[in-house]
Amino acid sequence: MKNVQITTRGGILSDTEIQAYVDRGREMKPGQKLIGLDIAVDGDYVDLEYKYDDRPFERIRRITGYLVGTLDRFNNAKRAEVLDRVTHEISDDCEDVYVDAV
Repeated sequence: MKNVQITTRGGILSDTEIQAYVDRGREMKPGQKLIGLDIAVDGDYVDLEYKYDDRPFERIRRITGYLVGTLDRFNNAKRAEVLDRVTHEISDDCEDVYVDAV
């Protein structure tokens, strides 16, 4: 239960039962960090709402034919290719072009 924000409504639960719900939440999504658990007690039943920390987002780009997130695994030749790339910009003053269907 350490580092997990726990809220209980509608009744009292033992620490053992709460720990079992926390363990279940960690087992459900092993790759994510459990940060919160809302427990609503309704007689013999409980409603559980688990809250997980957001996964970090890594940007993937296509560079010189490879899908990569970072350039740290590129050798010197591939790094040089990246530096030599030409980026193309689109001008804001372009007129809209319409093509009639034949």
